[in-house]
Amino acid sequence: MGKDRYEKNKLHKRLRREIGRAIDDFSMIEPGDRVMVCISGGKDSLTMLELLMHLRVHAPIDFELLAVNLDQKQPGFPAEVLPAFFESLNVPYRILEEDTYSLVTDMVPEGKTYCGWCSRFRRGILYKFARQNGYNKIALGHHRDDMVETLFLNLFHGGKLKTMPPKLLSDDGTNVVIRPLAYCREKDIERYAGLARFPIVPCNLCGSQDNLQRQVIKSMLTQWDRDHPGRIESIFRAMGDVVPSHLLDARLHDFKSLKADQARVLELLDVRQS
Repeated sequence: MGKDRYEKNKLHKRLRREIGRAIDDFSMIEPGDRVMVCISGGKDSLTMLELLMHLRVHAPIDFELLAVNLDQKQPGFPAEVLPAFFESLNVPYRILEEDTYSLVTDMVPEGKTYCGWCSRFRRGILYKFARQNGYNKIALGHHRDDMVETLFLNLFHGGKLKTMPPKLLSDDGTNVVIRPLAYCREKDIERYAGLARFPIVPCNLCGSQDNLQRQVIKSMLTQWDRDHPGRIESIFRAMGDVVPSHLLDARLHDFKSLKADQARVLELLDVRQS
């Protein structure tokens, strides 16, 4: 077995283990689910699709998968690449076509980033398709690093302790979003996608823009990971070990009614004086 093949198998095993643990921890996929797997064409969503297909074959539960890509009519988008890839995997798929590119470029002033509006349009189209076609779960390809980056984006720029949840009910209560890659590291996904030779489709609309705040956060975390190994893992663990009584949110902890037990105080005084 060649070195690359050995590394690919090792990474696949690790990613399978992590995606299985995340799905189990948060009950992301249950028997009878119809899962719409959103495929952007990037390394994350393509890796997620392959792992979910493996899980569907080997897991003790029965569920359905549909790969869905939204062609947003970006200039130069290689429309033939993803259909060919889906057919090579023998996975059911749909290609949705909506010209959100023109809408976003018309709406956003020059020099501003497109990401916010682009994601809103994309999310609305995908959620609507899932509702209309009976898919009760929507799988997105966000990974552990995305979740940590989002924590710091909200902390630095939104004043909130908030990130991407592994499982989310949409505001109207009609869609359940899942993130099966929640425990997977980006560097593992990137290396695996390269070894698997996935046909990566770059996002020329958003990826061509410089100085995005997320890129600033990503650079900061990359430097931390290089200088302080284990720090990112510690941050990620902290996101799942919250102590509301040691924060400041009175909606999560009843600080106002917090009082000492006077009977206990008197009892301790009696003990000390005796």
